[in-house]
This record gives sequence, C-alpha cells and structure tokens, in this order.
Amino acid sequence: MTTELTLSDLDVSDGTATVVDIVSDGSQIGDGFRDRLIAMGLRKGKTVKVLRKAPAGDPYQVRVVVQQKLRFARQKQN
Repeated sequence: MTTELTLSDLDVSDGTATVVDIVSDGSQIGDGFRDRLIAMGLRKGKTVKVLRKAPAGDPYQVRVVVQQKLRFARQKQN
C-alpha cells in the first residue's frame, strides 16, 4: 500500500519518495512556483529525498535523483 504525501510532509528520516504529481493552489504565485520546480528537475516519476529542513519547516533542501543515460559516438569528421 502506498501513501501519498505532499513534499512538505516528508521528513529527513523518511528516505526517498517518488513524485506522483506537481500541483499548485491555482494562484499566479503558485503556478510560477510549480513551473520553477519543474524547471529544476522535479517531475512526475522522479525520486526525491529531503536532505535538510529548517526547524519551522521552511526552507528545506531536497535532492532530485536523476538517472540520465548519455550516449557518445566517436566519429571521424570529414
């Protein structure tokens, strides 16, 4: 059974979690923040880990685990 939490519900001791959706409150500020999170790599299906959280809960630092595959070909240029 999986439990869905918001990013702010995660704690440093919780381990990793998988992003299932990124939503805003519908305000212009919320939409802009959502867009910034996506631009920084926080996307559906990504694994995240909370690294640090201030005592009041804000701000906090999150690691987005990136699995990238790169392919390079060495070809002779004519």
